Amino acid sequence: MSKAWVRATGAVVLGVVLLALYARGSWGLGFVALLPWLWWLDQPASWSRRLLRAWALSLAYVLAAFTWFGTAIAHYAQWPQAQGQAVLLLIAPLLQPQLIVWALVRQGMDGRHRPWLRAWAAAAAWVGIEWLCPKVLGDTLAHGLYPAADLRQAAALGGTAVLTLTLLLANEALAHHLSQWGSGWKVRPRALLVPLGLALALPLLLLAYGASREAPRLDAGLPLLRVGLVQANIADYEGRRQSQGSYAVVREVLDVHYAMSYDAVERQRADAVLWSETIYPTTFGQPKSEAGAQLDQEIASIVNAAGVPFVFGTYDRDATAEYNAAAFVQPQQGLLGLYRKTRLFPFTEQVPAWLDGPLLQRWLPWAGRWQPGSGARVFPLRLRDGRELPVQPLICRDDVDPSLAIAGARLGARALLTMSNDAWFSADPLGARLHQAVAAFRSIETGLPQFRVTTNGYSAVIDARGTVHAAGDFGQRALVVGALPVPEPTPTLPVRWGNWVGPLCLASLAGLLLVRWRPLRGWAPQPAAPLGWPLRV
Repeated sequence: MSKAWVRATGAVVLGVVLLALYARGSWGLGFVALLPWLWWLDQPASWSRRLLRAWALSLAYVLAAFTWFGTAIAHYAQWPQAQGQAVLLLIAPLLQPQLIVWALVRQGMDGRHRPWLRAWAAAAAWVGIEWLCPKVLGDTLAHGLYPAADLRQAAALGGTAVLTLTLLLANEALAHHLSQWGSGWKVRPRALLVPLGLALALPLLLLAYGASREAPRLDAGLPLLRVGLVQANIADYEGRRQSQGSYAVVREVLDVHYAMSYDAVERQRADAVLWSETIYPTTFGQPKSEAGAQLDQEIASIVNAAGVPFVFGTYDRDATAEYNAAAFVQPQQGLLGLYRKTRLFPFTEQVPAWLDGPLLQRWLPWAGRWQPGSGARVFPLRLRDGRELPVQPLICRDDVDPSLAIAGARLGARALLTMSNDAWFSADPLGARLHQAVAAFRSIETGLPQFRVTTNGYSAVIDARGTVHAAGDFGQRALVVGALPVPEPTPTLPVRWGNWVGPLCLASLAGLLLVRWRPLRGWAPQPAAPLGWPLRV
């Protein structure tokens, strides 16, 4: 076993450990977590070995932060744990394509280029690919900075892409500083201090911005919205159906939600009640049976008695398809409308038409066949004091797509109502924590407060700075009630310009690569024209 192989393995393992700690709350490590991998990428290698390195880093990245997803795959498909993790590693390059491109671009910009140019090209590739090819989980390196209350406010400037770019450049600057330090006494002080100063200045600038950004205060005389979030902690519907029967399960779910909603309205004076995704496991408003029609009427009568609007997860259908939906039910008016989930989860909710067929149904009997909705749609929340507040609902994976929340803000929404069934994270709550952090960034990017309910955690009341004011723990039955100001928001840069950082990074990368690989003959000197006609002597 060669020393080079041992060092490379050590660098990969150290990077995995640092990223694993970073993903679990040690946010400061994000500024140094990539240093071991940057060192490895700087070692000379052929292009075939460079490609192998990039593939290996995609696996290492997934192992560091996403083993919970392998557990969730196994739990959902009812596979052995090892099989779920094997599938996770198999699809790692598809889950993290930006890391492969980042590694290859960085290695392609070799020593003939200035270090800052190579650092920018690699970071721009990472951020640009994340914008160009949205990931299944919607994750990015910046989500680990969620515990840093002031630092995360930079998302109001350009989304999480600004923070990811900062992390990448800070790691690059520190890596260059350390490489210069290792060169010995011949290095000029400037070569040491400039990259170190850049690594420190980037997060400090964002911290200064974050400290200056305030969320509306509860005592500022602004209109408030008080919402009751019902986290009933009833999961494993399929197992319950098999043991109790379908109607008995629906009966239990509704009775628990009725009781908790009564507490929210009568004792805690909630203006509205929010239930989680697909909590009513059949179509609402278009019943499929007489029993379904009776349950629809029962829910409507509960809403009438409460005197406040209810928003809950259900299903919708038309002549061609069914949809995962959120129902808005108004007292004395009934069903106001249904929002259809836009971002369906691959395979569990939607199968590509070209892949669907008897063979897939035999291999994946649990695969879903719902259809996506048409995008953002703002609904009026009519409160009992006469106010009407426009809100944007988001269902589960909708909240990992910044463009949906941004579109809702542009349509005039003054709050986000998000709902999710996170029961498939039951074996490892790290996935549920990450999902909550991702959702919280939508509030920072849009400047909108958020009321988020889940089946079994984490439900939360989140202000425009992404701060949680009230929450339900994972795996617990909880009624979360909280009030937040809902003023007319000042549009943030993402609301004005959209996801502008990703396209900018991609454009700058394209320019760099065009210069780097432009055919040499286009740059070759041309012979000069003769100054005069040749003379015959």
